[in-house]
Amino acid sequence: MGKKQLSLPLSPEELATLRAGEQVELTGLIYTARDAAHKKIYARLSQQETIPFSLENAFIYYVGPTPAKPDQVIGSAGPTTSSRMDKYTPLLLEHGLKGMIGKGYRNEEVKESIKTNKAVYLAAIGGSGALLSRAIREAEVVAFPELGTEAVYRLTVEHFPATVIIDSLGNDWYIQAREKFQQERSKL
Repeated sequence: MGKKQLSLPLSPEELATLRAGEQVELTGLIYTARDAAHKKIYARLSQQETIPFSLENAFIYYVGPTPAKPDQVIGSAGPTTSSRMDKYTPLLLEHGLKGMIGKGYRNEEVKESIKTNKAVYLAAIGGSGALLSRAIREAEVVAFPELGTEAVYRLTVEHFPATVIIDSLGNDWYIQAREKFQQERSKL
C-alpha cells in the first residue's frame, strides 16, 4: 500500500476518507506548537480573544525545532509527546483545528473530541527530526516569538511523512495494531 498524497488544507470529505493505519504524505501549510504555545493559545481562546493565526482547517505539528544551521530552512524537527497537549486539544478542535501531528497516545477525551469535530491525529516518527526537517521548505514565526524554539511557526511542507493514528471516526491505530498482534500471536 502506497502513501496517500494529501494537499493541505483538507476538505471535510478528504478528512473523512482517512483511516487509522494509513500512511500519508502532507504538502501545504502546517503550524507548530508545543506546551508553552498551547498554554497561550488556550488562555486566549478561553477568554474569547483572538490568536495570531487561524485554526480553521489547520494542522498543528507538536514540535519545537532546533535553530537552523547555515543553508537550512529549519533545524531538526522531530515530534514531541502529544499527550502533553491533551488538556488543551478539545478547545482547539472546537475552534476549527482539523489535524494534529505528534507521537504517542491520546487520552479518551481527546479521542472523543477528534471524533466529534471530525478531525485526525497523525504520528511522525520520533528520533527522525533531521530527516523530517528535509520535508520543510519554509519556516516563519507567526506567534509568540518570545517562546524561542517553542514559538508558533508556519511551515510549508512537501511530502511530509506521517501515519494516521486516530481517524475522524475515532478508530485508534495503536489499539487496532495491538489487537491484531495479539490475534497473530495467539495463532502461534
